[in-house]
Parts: sequence; structure tokens; C-alpha cells
Amino acid sequence: MESKLTILTIDFEASCLPRHGLSYPIEVGIACDGKAQSWLIRPHDDWAGWHWSAEAEALHGLSLGQVNREGLPVETVLAELAAACQGRRMVADSMIDQYWLDTLADAAGQATPFFIDHVSLLLDEHRADEQRIGAAVAFADGRHADRHRAASDALWLSALLDHIAGQPAMERRALVRMN
Repeated sequence: MESKLTILTIDFEASCLPRHGLSYPIEVGIACDGKAQSWLIRPHDDWAGWHWSAEAEALHGLSLGQVNREGLPVETVLAELAAACQGRRMVADSMIDQYWLDTLADAAGQATPFFIDHVSLLLDEHRADEQRIGAAVAFADGRHADRHRAASDALWLSALLDHIAGQPAMERRALVRMN
């Protein structure tokens, strides 16, 4: 059964992958209709001593100094993210994004504001076979080649889902305010 909720894609960048140690979110981005919004997240005191990997930094290009200087407090990020996502169906291409949302909410002293579906659920709902998925990946790659920042990865996934659904982003009406 296909959800009638507007779909927003979401992506987190993190201090490291969990296989390297305790990881925490440093950036979150959402996208819909070819528009994206992202927030840098200032590391919370609760995360002191958690791991920061050079491998992750090389991938996303964000330094620990940069997220400390430019990141917003976890409470601000969670409140703005929850408001932007309210009433939407949230979708990510990695199941670990739910962990990072939960980690953000825990640090803010709040309940997790929503659950994130994995993209595979939508692919199943649209009965997408390997050929359709391959075509959608090529479509998304052609529009969003820059990867490994939260907003660009959310835009990439949004383009993939638009292709699967047969709805180019510009044909859908924007139901989310993006700054």
C-alpha cells in the first residue's frame, strides 16, 4: 500500500561509521522536489570521547573544527528538523540514519520525532525491478554527482525516488519549505 504522505528524503553525515567506534551525527539534510535544506550539528557534550575518523572526514570534507564552529546546538537542529518533517514520510538509503536521528534526539533530551523508512520499502511498493532501479540510479547520478554531504545525498535519493515513481521533481508541487 503506497503512502499518500509527501515523501522527504533524509541523510546524515557522521563522525565515523559505527565499526570505528561510537559515532555521532554532524550534519543532516532533507530534500523534496529538487530542493534541499541541511544543518551542521555542533557535537554535544554527551558525545565527548566518541570517535572522529579521518576516513569519514575525508569522505564528507567536514572537519571537527568546522562543525564545532559552524554547527548548531542539537536542540535547535532537532526542533527545526522535526518542524520541517512534520506530517511527511521520511526515507533514507541507509538504515543507520535512524540511529543518528535517535542519537540526536537523545542528546537534545527529546523523543525521536519520526521514524525513517528505508528506500527498499518504496522500491517494493513501486514493484521496481533491477532494471528500473539501475535506470533510477543512473538518473540520480546524472543530476547529483556531488555526494557525501547531507543535502546532496538527500537530493540524490529524492531524484532516484522521483524516477522510480515516474514523477520528475518539477511536476510535483512543493509541500515543504526549504531555506
